[in-house]
Amino acid sequence: MHRSELARYFKDNLFLAGLKSGSKEDAIAELLDIFVQEKYIRNRDIVLEMLHQRETLGSTGIGKGVAIPHGRTTAAADVLIAFGKSEAGIDFDAIDGKPVHLFFMVIAPPNDEGNVYLPILGSLVTILNEKANRDKLQKVATYQDFLSIITGE
Repeated sequence: MHRSELARYFKDNLFLAGLKSGSKEDAIAELLDIFVQEKYIRNRDIVLEMLHQRETLGSTGIGKGVAIPHGRTTAAADVLIAFGKSEAGIDFDAIDGKPVHLFFMVIAPPNDEGNVYLPILGSLVTILNEKANRDKLQKVATYQDFLSIITGE
């Protein structure tokens, strides 16, 4: 998936430059609550349970200070991605044992149009594998700056 195409799955009201959470559980809930507040998700409890189930399969903390909690649920109508940044870093059981600063929560319906769920995850991993992108995201304060990093423009 091209980076400019990826940008359409982000929304400014799903951008959180200052996550307040101090734990993995709280970080997942804090990000999910943005979806709930903005009415993108119909049933918070179902989605929270799905995200916790996904974590039991293996942490979505992929290392290098990044976590991508994700899953499919009937409570979502569209594929959407929330971004959250923690200055302090959160212990997220990441595969490298390091605290996580950058969070991308991807929520998708069971069958998404065009099957973009896996390509989105792949694109995020590709972008976040680049240290320069992670460094820029660590400093990001506005949604516009965030989008320009995601699109590479």
